[in-house]
Amino acid sequence: MPKLNVLIAGSNGYIGIQLIRLLIKHKYINIKYICGNSSVGKKISDFDKSLLNKGLPKIIRFNKKYLNDIDIIFTALPNGEAQKISNHLSKKNVLIDLAADFRLDKVLDYQKWYKLKHKSIHNIKNSIYSLPEISKKEVKKFNIISCPGCYPTSILLPLIPLVKKKLIKLDNIIIDSKSGYSGAGRGVHKKYKNKNLYESLSAYGVGFHRHNPEIHQTLKKYSKNKVEFNFTPHLSPMFRGILSTIYIDVNKSVTQNRIKDVLKKFYKKDVFIKILKNNKIISTNDVINTNNCFISVCKTKYKNKYIILSAIDNLIKGGSGQAIQNMNLKYGFPIKTGLI
Repeated sequence: MPKLNVLIAGSNGYIGIQLIRLLIKHKYINIKYICGNSSVGKKISDFDKSLLNKGLPKIIRFNKKYLNDIDIIFTALPNGEAQKISNHLSKKNVLIDLAADFRLDKVLDYQKWYKLKHKSIHNIKNSIYSLPEISKKEVKKFNIISCPGCYPTSILLPLIPLVKKKLIKLDNIIIDSKSGYSGAGRGVHKKYKNKNLYESLSAYGVGFHRHNPEIHQTLKKYSKNKVEFNFTPHLSPMFRGILSTIYIDVNKSVTQNRIKDVLKKFYKKDVFIKILKNNKIISTNDVINTNNCFISVCKTKYKNKYIILSAIDNLIKGGSGQAIQNMNLKYGFPIKTGLI
């Protein structure tokens, strides 16, 4: 089949670079335009030497006229920018957004948490929030695909099957997540200039991180009940990777094996989700540079309490890889294409 033409907007950040690295290996894709603002006129290899001599176009400023000969637009832009582009889409364009512009169903929630006015309210109903393993059937129906945040990806993949099966109590889920500093974007050193990112561990967004409404919205959707949780993210002295430690109380008679078996059955056809043996201690090193999510169920000294460990690479499974996985589902490509 002929290759699909792709435009990447927001190309020289950590996510954008990783997206290009993966797409140049995708046999059904042609990268036609690479767009940026401050980097206009530069080569993408100026930001990543591994992309030298790959036949990639120079970085240009986005113009809506480029959409006329484009099939897929990937946006890894600051929040609010993908909404503007969505207003110019034709019927043949598919927009896959890696920011938060279409993650929340309610415009008031978006305005509350992101302090921005939504510029494409009419397109919220035309978009889908797509964790690929969860929405694999529905994603084909939509031309605006919103990719989950990196933290929510690591959290929702283990929790969704459990809340659907009503195995855990919903009134006190504790989520402790640690991410490499690449999750804060290329401007991380300016944003956290008073912190030694290479030697310190720091909590941030305590109690009110922007991923809270996204996690809440999704857990409520699949549990169909009120959900209460506390989520605390941390920046760790490593470049990439996320490890989420999730503390759960289970309903009566639910065992550790039951939890693992439900997860294994739920994801038995999903090649990127690895449910490990009970009490397996996992690390970010297990998943770096892959589109995998490793999940382990661990016991505690209390019979009705368990700890779930979930590890992903925030730049791939939590970002660019997940976006490509959604694209593969949308167009019916083999799910591993460009990702293995």
